[in-house]
Parts: sequence; structure tokens; C-alpha cells
Amino acid sequence: MTVPEPGQFLISDPFLKDPNFQRTVILLCDHEVEGSFGFVLNKLHNQVLGDLIELLEGCNFPVCIGGPVQKDSLHFIHRKPDLLGGTELIDGIFWGGDFEMVLSLILSKELNEADIRFFIGYSGWGSGQLAEELAEKTWITRNATRRLAFYKNINEIWKEALYDLGGEYQQMINYPKDPQLN
Repeated sequence: MTVPEPGQFLISDPFLKDPNFQRTVILLCDHEVEGSFGFVLNKLHNQVLGDLIELLEGCNFPVCIGGPVQKDSLHFIHRKPDLLGGTELIDGIFWGGDFEMVLSLILSKELNEADIRFFIGYSGWGSGQLAEELAEKTWITRNATRRLAFYKNINEIWKEALYDLGGEYQQMINYPKDPQLN
């Protein structure tokens, strides 16, 4: 079993029934003894950024549902540390940073949606919970990549993450969500 660490993807098992995590890919941002957290990369929110932030009215940047915890909070990952700062998760992917600068750069059109991803809420695990879920094979782990973290077709990230792993994982993308209905 892989020890979870920031900068990994957690890819949900094809038969995971939890509606919050069914066929999702989570970018793990932190893993400590006290717990872990990350963001679901491939679950689109029904509103775009301009719907959520009055100052950015008309901005159509997509927003993902980062997870079921604190759904009243907005988070972001990005590829612009020189402008926004943040915590490096892997080479070229940064979490958080200067939100006022984000707003300014979006308004001046100096920041485009290919360089930043927004999330409502986050996914969190208490002490030992993620390790337990990994032991139960709820998640498939792999190193995160910039390509998938910022993949243009958000709805295809789960399939792409498995396909890249090759072998038996490529077959999983064709599994039905509920094998009893097959």
C-alpha cells in the first residue's frame, strides 16, 4: 500500500458508491497524523466563478466541487507561483496563494482558466481514515501530473487518470457504475 502524501492523486475505485466520490480524482494537498485533505478535480459545480464572486461577474472560469466539507469555502490550485505564491504540491502545481492578486489578474485578463482551478469545499479525512480507506482499496494512488490537474475536459479526468496507468486500470474505465445492472 502506498503511503499517502501531498501531490498524489486518489482515484476512486470504479464501484465506489458514495455520491461525493463516485468516479472522482482527488489531488491530495496535505497528509498529517491528524488528517488529510484534497480537492476533487472532476466534479463540476453548477455555477461558474462569476456567479460566486460579484466582482468577477461575467467570468466563466469553471468551479469544481472540491468535496463535501465546508461547502461555503473557495480554494484554488494554480501554475503561477511567481504571481500568486502558494504551497508547491509537485513541480508546477501550487495550492493557495494571494487571492487578491488572483482577482486582480483575472480582471486584467492576465490569468486564464488554463492556469488556475477553483473549488467549492474540500475533501477531508480524520486521523487514520485515509489509510483505512486505502487498505480497503477504495482509492488507487498515483503521482499527480500537471496535465491531469489542469485537464481541459474536466469530466474525463477519472478515465484519463486510469488510462495512463495502463494494464488492468485501462479496463476499469469501461466498468459499469453498478455491476448488478449489467
